[in-house]
Amino acid sequence: MAKKNISLTILFLCLALTAWADGITITVRSPKEVEAGSQFKVSFVVNTHNVSNFTFPDFKGFEVIYGPAKSVSSSVQIINGHRTESSSITYSFSLIATKPGTYTIGPASADDGRKKVQSQPYRVKVVDVGNLSPQAMAPTLNQGRQAQSNSVSSQDVFMTATLSKTHVYEQEAVLLTYKVYTLVDLRRLDGDVPTLNGFQIQEVPLPNVKTASVETYHGRNYYTYVWSKYLLFPQKTGKLTIPSIRYEGIVVRPNMSLDPTEIFFNGPLGMNKMSTVIQTPPVNIQVSALPEKPDDFSHAVGTFAITSSMTPKQVDANDAVSLKVVVKGQGNMNLISTPELKLPDNFEAYDPKVNDNFRLTEDGLSGAKTFEYTFIPRHPGNYTIPPIEFTYFDVNEKAYKTLTTESYNLQVAKGHGVDVSANNQQEVKKLADDIRYIKSGDATEDAPMSAWKYLLCYLIPLALFAIAMLLMRRKRNRSELPHGGKSANKVAKKRLKHAAALMQQHQDDAFYEETLKALYGYAADKCSIPLGSLTKDNIQNTLLERGVPQELTDKYLAVLDHCEFARYAPQASGLNPEAIYHEAVTAIGEIEKIK
Repeated sequence: MAKKNISLTILFLCLALTAWADGITITVRSPKEVEAGSQFKVSFVVNTHNVSNFTFPDFKGFEVIYGPAKSVSSSVQIINGHRTESSSITYSFSLIATKPGTYTIGPASADDGRKKVQSQPYRVKVVDVGNLSPQAMAPTLNQGRQAQSNSVSSQDVFMTATLSKTHVYEQEAVLLTYKVYTLVDLRRLDGDVPTLNGFQIQEVPLPNVKTASVETYHGRNYYTYVWSKYLLFPQKTGKLTIPSIRYEGIVVRPNMSLDPTEIFFNGPLGMNKMSTVIQTPPVNIQVSALPEKPDDFSHAVGTFAITSSMTPKQVDANDAVSLKVVVKGQGNMNLISTPELKLPDNFEAYDPKVNDNFRLTEDGLSGAKTFEYTFIPRHPGNYTIPPIEFTYFDVNEKAYKTLTTESYNLQVAKGHGVDVSANNQQEVKKLADDIRYIKSGDATEDAPMSAWKYLLCYLIPLALFAIAMLLMRRKRNRSELPHGGKSANKVAKKRLKHAAALMQQHQDDAFYEETLKALYGYAADKCSIPLGSLTKDNIQNTLLERGVPQELTDKYLAVLDHCEFARYAPQASGLNPEAIYHEAVTAIGEIEKIK
């Protein structure tokens, strides 16, 4: 018996000496292959509590998002009355692989008071998203449970970026969709709107509350939901790349690595809140240039139709006419240019009003764009309003198409109160911008006249012309002051007073006509401009020459424009007679104050 006890004592002493000789060890635990942008865990396990001066390596090529986390474990075994104790300390780090490549985690070091030891260098291979080998996707038996509970891999949660089309024409709409796939409890996800060079981008509105659905991806069932959608209109040609976007998320999951004894005595499992980084894959799109553009190309790309309407079709001279053109369809509607309307001579046209009534859809901008043209025929007659052409690129047929509206016949009557000198074309007709001819009539031949009759025919008109010139000069000298005629303000006030009475009687047409007479008459009297030469340019130049400031001159001309527009297009002007009357009185009064 004594010999047996001596043998056991020698055995235990040998084991103790062996343990002392081995000293402390540091073991590295980490996956050997991870995906770029994924989070993984690296642990350094020291096989004793009695350790000091633990030094961590430089994690070059990785981003440290958490650590070190220190955990201590110990165990006691009693077999056949013999007690065995073991203990260890684990230092853990959470890292993110930034870009593909093979990286080496350097050695960690520590000492137990007798000697210093180091861990072995550890190599980790970082691969592109989706290129993880099957062996790396399945966690090992020893660390599977720990990896699943305390870290988030790229297989647990990731995002995809997809395009509705990968080959389009410039300006053709394409839908970009970002989708989340997750096996974990993803509580938060933050990221920026993609910055895309070469695209016009519009975000498609989505519900604030995301609705999850189940989808099978590479043989596994995931909870999925659409994170964001963007409608893209390529502005450049060639191969364009939509770059990767970085998202930061928060994942909550049960802590399955707690000690079973602690779970038994302390109740339910704890929860871990972990950060994770998700990067979307880059996607490419090939953008083809449009064929050679025609001269009348409207910049519209998509599928469209066009309609038009004109009201009224019978008007008096100087009355307004409205022509509406509606372009309906789907495509880049916000980039459509205004179609050109070609009007007959002597028509006054205003800038068209454009009304957008389209919505953002997953297939592009869909709806209608309305162009409303307002113009005024100045002379009576029968006119043809030519059709409007709209040329666009049809993405379905991959060719240009030209749509044409119908033409309209417009009958313009002489109307009432038309100024013969300005509008009557019965005797004088305009052939071009500055070429006129006198209406021909039946000519009669005079009988031969004597020489004195010929002489009188020359002398009498010459004498009458000289007398008229003298009278006009005397009248001008009597009425002209340094800044205009004495009676200009008086006559204008009289006409404005009459206009005010017409306004009170709700005779709008007569009111505008009388106000225009007051404004033009005041300018003619004040600036000594003959009625035949009375134009806005002459009024502007003469007022400035007489010392009226530029701002006040522009204000006076603006009153003329407002009054004419309200006279000929009252609904389109948005002005009322009271406002026009106040503007006219104010403008004339301010000019009169200038000495």
